[in-house]
Amino acid sequence: MAKIKGTIIVDKERCKGCAVCVASCPFQVLHLSSQVNGRGYPFAEMEHPDQCTGCASCAVICPDSCITVYRQKFE
Repeated sequence: MAKIKGTIIVDKERCKGCAVCVASCPFQVLHLSSQVNGRGYPFAEMEHPDQCTGCASCAVICPDSCITVYRQKFE
């Protein structure tokens, strides 16, 4: 059976650190970084990338469309 692996790319400069994506992730993949972007906001990043399935809940809920989700199938 093929396994689906996901990854996300966050536009760090557009992210305002609202953490809605963190709360919406069913696999607790995301967290807010301790670093800040150019506007002074902490941004979302993957904390547990191996647990990401590419469900895109984070991208759908993001109010600023900062997240792009990629999915890859592994045999």
